[in-house]
Amino acid sequence: MSTALARDAAVLDGARVPATGMPNGMLPEQTAVELSDVSVTFGKGVHSVPALQPTKLRVPDGDFIALVGPSGCGKSTILKLVAGLIAPTSGVVLVGGREVSAKALRVGMAFQNPTLLPWLTIEKNVMLPLKIVEPFRAQFRSQRNNSFRDKVHALLAQVGLSGFANHFPWQLSGGMLQRANLCRALIHEPRLLLLDEPFGALDQFTREELWVVLQDLWQVRRPTVLLVTHDLKEAGFLANRICVMSARPGRILADRDVTFKRPRTIANTFEPAFVTLNQELREMIVAARAPAPTGSMGGR
Repeated sequence: MSTALARDAAVLDGARVPATGMPNGMLPEQTAVELSDVSVTFGKGVHSVPALQPTKLRVPDGDFIALVGPSGCGKSTILKLVAGLIAPTSGVVLVGGREVSAKALRVGMAFQNPTLLPWLTIEKNVMLPLKIVEPFRAQFRSQRNNSFRDKVHALLAQVGLSGFANHFPWQLSGGMLQRANLCRALIHEPRLLLLDEPFGALDQFTREELWVVLQDLWQVRRPTVLLVTHDLKEAGFLANRICVMSARPGRILADRDVTFKRPRTIANTFEPAFVTLNQELREMIVAARAPAPTGSMGGR
């Protein structure tokens, strides 16, 4: 049995397989996110809808995880749990080693819709988290026209938006808006970045450009990233690990390492090993549409 298949079999048995290949109990990395037997059910009684089966997931600090699976399988539910937007029905969610309500890690978020404020310039939109999030909030009045402005302009330059700081959102294309959206998610230096299909509404060429932009930003800053996507090519290009989820009520079926060296290029996505990974993931998701058995399932 191959290493990948052995790991998938272990995941299906609810086992935890260390990312380092070290024996259990010897995990030197700090853990950014951990879900311990976490389940979610919406509603009560006869109107209840189970969204997530008891799930285990461990994400080391600085890792890049992609969640893929059929629509409605609980991918976005996991993001909401980690962000503290919803509470688990059972189990525990730890972020930075503490319960999510303690807000131990600074979090950045980006969604499919950029949701930039139309009455603010791109500079002011990107700067908005610095006005809200400590410790930047305490310095905002004194630094907004100095170091904070320089910080915004430097980040815009990194994503190819030099010269657009004083434009309004309605003056930018969809791809440019998502670049600005990424900047807003990163400007306050989050240790945890939650991305819910941030490139889903863009054309293929623009998506691929932004994959490269996001990869470059991640390699420089190394936040922990949880990415929800339906695009298997996107998952393979960006992630270190890909968690495949079943149909609702969701559970993690497989937890696959992505070992392609970085920096990855779009040309790499046409290589045989990448195409094979893509096809294996697709076959898992097709099979995942079958009804889910009960029991705690998870990844690492």
